[in-house]
Amino acid sequence: MSWNNNAPSIGFIGFGEAGSYIAKGLKSAGIAQIYAFDIDPHRVRHNAQEIGIPLLESNSELSRSAQIIFSTVTCARAREAARQTASFLTPQHTYADLNSVSPAVKQEIEEIIISSGAAFVEAAVMSPVPPHGHRAPMLLGGSAARRFAESMSPYGMQLEVISEKVGAAAATKMFRSIIVKGLEALMLECVLAATPYGADDRVFSSLSESFPGIDWRRLENYMVSRVVVHGERRAREMEEVAETLRELGIEPIMAEAAARRQDWCAKLGVSSQFGPDGPRTYREALEAIASCTESRE
Repeated sequence: MSWNNNAPSIGFIGFGEAGSYIAKGLKSAGIAQIYAFDIDPHRVRHNAQEIGIPLLESNSELSRSAQIIFSTVTCARAREAARQTASFLTPQHTYADLNSVSPAVKQEIEEIIISSGAAFVEAAVMSPVPPHGHRAPMLLGGSAARRFAESMSPYGMQLEVISEKVGAAAATKMFRSIIVKGLEALMLECVLAATPYGADDRVFSSLSESFPGIDWRRLENYMVSRVVVHGERRAREMEEVAETLRELGIEPIMAEAAARRQDWCAKLGVSSQFGPDGPRTYREALEAIASCTESRE
């Protein structure tokens, strides 16, 4: 394989929402050689065709085509993706894991990748990928993190190297999620209970008095929409948080509760009633939840 030193060749393992949005942004920033592989090509074929990204047939083919590989699979498949790819990697490759997994899992993946001679970078994506795409801020860790940042920052990626050791970036994102995804779950539970009594407007007014400077209505609409669209993924991420807390000797009372509420919404199938942007308001979400609940009774 040959590389254009001015523009790295990029490969994506997993080409769902995160991978396709990042790839689209990098292509618009001037990277011409971008490839993707997904274990379920039918699910992601539209993404690849819409952006104009070749959808390859195997990890082996992807490794032959790309120098820098982004792993953007589900958190449950992050280790599996690394194992399936490692045997095809060489010291010319850099493998960047962007998945929302625990520090311990990131370290396991690092061991898998560096055994091939390839470089490993952990990346913690610190905001929703849409609408930021490749410009979503990321924290980096690992001995190859600085070199990775130097390669990708010229194309608009917002990268901050925080440690040469793998785990710190994942820990930052994971324990931030206790607040963010926990607050999403609390918001949903609040309006589920308050709206039937017509109390929701006064709840938000009272919150604005207690915490001035926060637009609670806007925050509520946004957070409930995120639960509706991404509840399943968020539930799995919070389960990862809970497991990490157990490893630290901390009972994951709040993390497990947040996972249950996120998972509850996902299992209702509410997301099927909306497009990728989700409901515009929490009231739309509640109507859809009511409809899904009634259809199950």
